[in-house]
Amino acid sequence: MILGKLWNSIAAQFNKLANAIRGYDPIAEMQLEYDRSVAQLREGREGLAQYRALVERVQRQVDNQSRVVATLEAKVKAFLNAGDRDGAAKFALDLRRAKDDLAENQKQLDIHEQAYQNNLLKIKHAVEKLETIKQKIAKYDADLKMSRAEAELSQIATQFNFNVTTDFGQAEQVIQDQIDRNRGRARVAADLSGEGVEDIKREIAVEKNLAEDALREFEKENGLATPETVGAAPAAKQIGPARTKQIEPLPDLP
Repeated sequence: MILGKLWNSIAAQFNKLANAIRGYDPIAEMQLEYDRSVAQLREGREGLAQYRALVERVQRQVDNQSRVVATLEAKVKAFLNAGDRDGAAKFALDLRRAKDDLAENQKQLDIHEQAYQNNLLKIKHAVEKLETIKQKIAKYDADLKMSRAEAELSQIATQFNFNVTTDFGQAEQVIQDQIDRNRGRARVAADLSGEGVEDIKREIAVEKNLAEDALREFEKENGLATPETVGAAPAAKQIGPARTKQIEPLPDLP
């Protein structure tokens, strides 16, 4: 009783191990079963070939006995035609025995032939089933590999989700921050490059007016002034935007 319990425990552990291993590579298990079936089918075909040899032997016996029966029938007819009834009776007895043996062998031949045809049909069907199983194994192998690849791609696609909570999302945020800072520095540099331009333009305009006034004064002092230069008084230069002064209307006289 103790040994029985111990054996049951060991068998349970082996069964547990077998179940764990069974789901590891189902394609390999199907291939193993297929190879076993092919081996059994090969043995079955060899056995069927041997059985066919037996059928051929029985068929040969039936053919020989058929020829014997035909020969005895001819002899019986010949002796009857010759008027020798004793000789005809002797061959008639042999003919009866030969016909009985022929009938028995023909019966056995029919049984063996039917058994051979049945086994042949089973083997042909088994060959077709094995071919179908072979195609299924190839299809399952391809489908299993494809499903694993799709699962891995799906997992990778999830990992590449650019969400702020993921590593890729955080990295993207850092990159965007750096891009914003670089663009900010470029904008500041561009804005600073235009600072003081208007002041410089004003200084140039004032300097030009002062130079024109100095030239006119020099021309007057040295008698170089001409009516054209005297008449062309320098226009008042206005720095900054021009302002238009509105003239108030005159009041009405009483």
